[in-house]
Amino acid sequence: MDIVLRNNLILITTGFETLNTFWMKDFLNHHARGMLFLPKAVLVFRNETLTEVREEFLSQLSQHHAATHDFDHQFFLRSMLKFGVQPIKIELDKLEEQESVKVHLYAYDKNTVLISLKYPNSWVINYLRSQLEVYVERGTDVSLVVDVSDYKAKTRLERALNKRHILHYQIQYTYDNHFMSKLYSDFANFSFGDLCREAEEEANNKFYTVLECPIGASQDALKKSYKKLVKVYHPDKIIHENPHMVHHYTQKFQLLTEAYEALRIVS
Repeated sequence: MDIVLRNNLILITTGFETLNTFWMKDFLNHHARGMLFLPKAVLVFRNETLTEVREEFLSQLSQHHAATHDFDHQFFLRSMLKFGVQPIKIELDKLEEQESVKVHLYAYDKNTVLISLKYPNSWVINYLRSQLEVYVERGTDVSLVVDVSDYKAKTRLERALNKRHILHYQIQYTYDNHFMSKLYSDFANFSFGDLCREAEEEANNKFYTVLECPIGASQDALKKSYKKLVKVYHPDKIIHENPHMVHHYTQKFQLLTEAYEALRIVS
């Protein structure tokens, strides 16, 4: 394990064994709604209501690190506590062999979806919680009940399900033959193909705006603008100490990535 104290975050590089320790998982479970999942890493933002949880985690982290590297635990802890407002990035030091996780989707009706795992997996559940946020009505360590009664909620669910890799896990979604018909029963009397195309065209036009490109811009123009903007809004490069600004930059980064991926596939 390596810990680097930067101006804009605390960077922890470690193996998957440490990520699955009780104190690490407990900390991440508390911050399920304040995490950003990056390639082979998670970024945890400060939550003012969880100050004690954060301090306890840093204490456990310092003890673990001190035992491994044989130095003064208390001195290192005091150093980390000075970074009280900064995000914590936990990164895998190497990619593990991908492990498949099956997630089943069941629609009670057009308004409610049950997401369930056969076995507990806090990483996958926390990812889904972080994406669906206020739409989660209740949940356990193996399931979530999600309110999808409006179109925005359904769109959010679709976005969450589009991501199939979390750290070294590969997610396989399964559902029965009635899932789609129940979920989209409101559209039974409409030409769903035409409706989807209209919605897709509208979304794509907004994505061009996000990437600061004219509608119909070339792939080269999209790629150039995307690379320029993500350098500005990448979470690793945020130096502003205001947590609200950190959150704003992170949302912008996610939106840029979503826009580029959507237009790259369409084009």
